[in-house]
Amino acid sequence: MRRNPWPEIVVFGVAFVAVHLVLWYLSLVVPNQPIGDVTITYRRWIESGQSSHFWVGIDSPWVYPILAIVPMAAAALGGTASIGTGWLLLMVVLNAVAATVLWRFRAFGVRVVWWWLVFLLALGPIGLGRIDTVATAVALVGVAFVAARPGIASAVFTVAAWVKVWPAALVGVLFVLRRGRRVEVVAGALTVTGLVVLVDVLFGGAAHLLSFIGEQTGRGLQIESPLATPFLWAAAAHVPGAAVFYDTEILTFEVSGAGTTVAAALSTPLMAAVVVVGVVLALLAVRTGTRRTQVAPVLALLFVAALIATNKVGSPQYVGWFAVPVVWGLVAGRGSAWRFLPVAAAMLPTAFLTQLVYPDYYDQVLAVQPWILVVLSLRNALEVAVLVWAVVVLVRMWRQGIEPRASRRTPDPTHADPVTR
Repeated sequence: MRRNPWPEIVVFGVAFVAVHLVLWYLSLVVPNQPIGDVTITYRRWIESGQSSHFWVGIDSPWVYPILAIVPMAAAALGGTASIGTGWLLLMVVLNAVAATVLWRFRAFGVRVVWWWLVFLLALGPIGLGRIDTVATAVALVGVAFVAARPGIASAVFTVAAWVKVWPAALVGVLFVLRRGRRVEVVAGALTVTGLVVLVDVLFGGAAHLLSFIGEQTGRGLQIESPLATPFLWAAAAHVPGAAVFYDTEILTFEVSGAGTTVAAALSTPLMAAVVVVGVVLALLAVRTGTRRTQVAPVLALLFVAALIATNKVGSPQYVGWFAVPVVWGLVAGRGSAWRFLPVAAAMLPTAFLTQLVYPDYYDQVLAVQPWILVVLSLRNALEVAVLVWAVVVLVRMWRQGIEPRASRRTPDPTHADPVTR
């Protein structure tokens, strides 16, 4: 006899609404403007386009891929004066769509969307107040298609990547590990990219289509990034030259001091090296017999963790990216769910510590108060720990595949020829 699903649907619906009402309320009342990017920066971009027909990403270089302008413009359909309300409403709708698509997936008998809901609550208002929310919600929809329809998953991930670049890493995971269906993966990504490029060219934005790639190259160390942690402590200890300052061009707080330039310059090569190591380990694990469906979410987590832990930009909303590989790992079968259980648990304090850093006590971070630097350092340590965990798991998958092969090649001495024993 099938159980009536409606009570659970109603309970989850009430919880979903309650969590998003809390996040909406916090977005409006907590200090340090958690939706300031929306009500100030996004609003200015849309007003410029509407009033003077000068659109960022089309008529000038832009920090985001061109599809990011779509949700910003959609949020302003009721007028730029109410863009904050429009944005929050749009984010709630997108999260509802993602939750609906993921509803059927369970881990240990519990629907995975419950974990995501708790994660959002722990992350706080920053989970709604940035363009990253759009890319994450879209990418979560893509996870639902990974197992059966990798071509669709690739297309959905590519849509997300044209909003914020990082989901391109998820397309990379599919390309590396879905060998038998690589054509589908490539076709999905190229179809979406072709449509985006065609529309952008028709609107006259060809010259700035890829401008987002170079917009981040000149950045220094943003104060929340793991690489900036020792320099923040140096500033707190009043080491000469170590200080927090506001970059008026990038519109973010960075840290200065001896070694910061070198650390910022090493960020990208370090990230690339970690990604290459991850790909090699994943391929070795698959080659020695580990199922690709088990390797894929671990590689996805490694990619996302590398993009965060080795990044010179440490914006708090980046932590929301972790939801995608964690959900992927939880829905990829019972073995994968058990493997990802400690990561899913660790992500909750990581998200909550992030909320304490921003927006709750960001003014204390700027003043390099030691107590909040401890909080930030713990958060950053957890991000690095997740990266290390992903590397260790891939190594174990590889070694576990080697050991059975070695045992098959080694003859059993009890069955050797009596003459040679």
